[in-house]
Amino acid sequence: MSTSLTAMQNDSGVVAGIDLGSTRIKVVIYDGSSFIARMRDATCDPESNAISLLNETSIEAGLVTPPEVIATTGYGRRCLKTATLTFTEIATHARGAFHLVPGCRFVVDIGGQDAKGIRLSADGRVEDFVMNDKCAAGTGRFLSNMGQVLGIPINDLGSYATSVEPHRINAMCTVFAESEVIGLVHQGVFRNAIIAGLHASIARRTASMVASLHPGPPIAFTGGVAENTDIVERLARELGFPVIVPADAVYAGAIGAALLAWEHR
Repeated sequence: MSTSLTAMQNDSGVVAGIDLGSTRIKVVIYDGSSFIARMRDATCDPESNAISLLNETSIEAGLVTPPEVIATTGYGRRCLKTATLTFTEIATHARGAFHLVPGCRFVVDIGGQDAKGIRLSADGRVEDFVMNDKCAAGTGRFLSNMGQVLGIPINDLGSYATSVEPHRINAMCTVFAESEVIGLVHQGVFRNAIIAGLHASIARRTASMVASLHPGPPIAFTGGVAENTDIVERLARELGFPVIVPADAVYAGAIGAALLAWEHR
């Protein structure tokens, strides 16, 4: 995360936001004006992983000890016993997105394990939301699995599918989609068209999920899947509006947690 931060003072004003996601853990330290942030892949021991990352980030921020106020969010938000505050993903992603994209009225967040749409008021309050947290279809986990089947790292999928005519993918269940993709490969369908088809399916599914909220601009797109530029473009076409991906989109939840911690300190 880009920041002009050089050091922070370890006083009561320094807070931390930790997003314990299903695939990555993000830590943000905030002193009221500057952020410093780091992330790492999640492990089977999220609590110790989060504590270790918080300590490393605190040292980099020039703190002698970790911040006294720590707010958690995300898939594993309740596993950190030393947390001072715990916030829902809806609250933190809304707050973080509104900070990263001032004035945004709608947020689409697609992470490793779930997808959500959040409608905001003019001052950034949550008015309504929808969330798909029962199935990994169309999430980062889904893309990662499909990338493994195709032999392409998840971070490279976007470049393979840009401006490519998609081959329609019917299944969105990870298990069934894997079988379908393998079948298409054996039929000789180009990988680029398959990947484009997967991206198009995710865009359609996401747009359908949030349709009841009547999304309108400015629309912010956050979460790890927002790093896939091809999905961003296809989602914008499905929604009928431009989609804004802030530079630190992957940190939106942790930033929101830090900002909420600052307000509650």
